[in-house]
Amino acid sequence: MTDMFVSLGTWNWLIFGFILMALEVIAPGVFLFWLGLAALLVGLISFAIVISWQIQLVMFAAFAAAAVPVWRRLARPKLDASASPFLNKRSEALLGREFTLEKPIIDGNGTMRIGDTVWRVAGPDTPAGTRVKVVQVDGANLTVAAA
Repeated sequence: MTDMFVSLGTWNWLIFGFILMALEVIAPGVFLFWLGLAALLVGLISFAIVISWQIQLVMFAAFAAAAVPVWRRLARPKLDASASPFLNKRSEALLGREFTLEKPIIDGNGTMRIGDTVWRVAGPDTPAGTRVKVVQVDGANLTVAAA
C-alpha cells in the first residue's frame, strides 16, 4: 500500500486532476472540479519542488479544503438591491401611485384592479372612475385617498 503512495509523482497528480475534471464534465455538480484543481496544484508544485508523498497528500487535503470557501464566494450570486428594491414587496411598490377605480368604494371597502391583480382597498366612499392615490399599505390591503 505504501508503494502506491511512494510512487505518487507529478504526473500522477496531473492525470488525477484531469480525470476529476473530466468526471465533472460528465456528471456536473461543481464538486469534482475543485478536487481536480487541488490535484493539479499539487502536481504543478511538485514539478518545481521535490516533496515527499506525505506532504503531497497533506497539500492535496489543504487545497481541497480551501477550495470550499473559494467556491462558495465565487458561486454566491451578486444581488443588486437597487435593481429591484420591491422584488418581494409588491404592495409596497404601489405606495404613492395613482390609479383609476373601476368599481366604487362603498361603506369604506372595495376592490381595485392593478395590472392582473385585484386588490382590496379601503378609504372614503368614492364613485367608479375616480383617480385615487395609495396612501397606506397593509399586506394585501391598500388604503386610498382621492388624488
